[in-house]
Amino acid sequence: MGLLDGKRILVTGVLTDQSIAFHVARLAQEEGATVVLTSFGRTMGLTKRSAGRLPQPAPVVELDVTSTEDLEALSTRVGEHVDQLDGVLHSIGFAPEAALGGRFLATEWADVATAVHVSAYSLKALAVAARPLMGSGGSVVGLDFDATVAWPTYDWMGVAKAAFESTARYLARDLGPEGIRVNLVAAGPIRTMAAKSIPGFEEFENVWMTRAPLGWDLDDAVPAARACVALMSDWFPATTGEIVHVDGGVHSQGA
Repeated sequence: MGLLDGKRILVTGVLTDQSIAFHVARLAQEEGATVVLTSFGRTMGLTKRSAGRLPQPAPVVELDVTSTEDLEALSTRVGEHVDQLDGVLHSIGFAPEAALGGRFLATEWADVATAVHVSAYSLKALAVAARPLMGSGGSVVGLDFDATVAWPTYDWMGVAKAAFESTARYLARDLGPEGIRVNLVAAGPIRTMAAKSIPGFEEFENVWMTRAPLGWDLDDAVPAARACVALMSDWFPATTGEIVHVDGGVHSQGA
């Protein structure tokens, strides 16, 4: 038996086969789950190509998390492929260029608002949109990056991640009575398409290469993906509002 036998999982954020979300989808299928992907706009083609690299074909439904229309239609669109959801992966984040790269003091509110909307509020929006298909025992898992400290060049995305972590705790509070768990996986840096778009990403690489007690492979998304799959399984029935660090131990070490 697989860890997710019979479960139905919705995975957002699959772009290329380097992404953590892709490996979550792959491992979920290998562990017995039926997987549905989301994408929108110009990224739809990338997602569909990556879907073809999974062990089994996976449908891709339209979802822009900033679109009220898409959010309201999500349960209907997903319902065309599965009758229920047991797990949802939130792997969505974006900040305009002006909100990154050392321009923290100069960033205008419009750019900050975009970063917070897409990268933090979307966790609530996605959970509520998927809620009609989720029952007791369901699991929402979000991909995080440690927001307890200020990182070089990360700027307003770091602020958005702090809001993301707080959002997860409030969702855990409000969805817990329905038996739905909400947890985050704080992964170390992985050389994904999204990460490479962050100015000064090499500074993150240097931190992990020198400070991770267990070492860290910048090209291996599997450890973080395994944590996501585990949190979607029945092996964590009483865990919610938690942040699981999959970062080689960097979060536990002082400067």
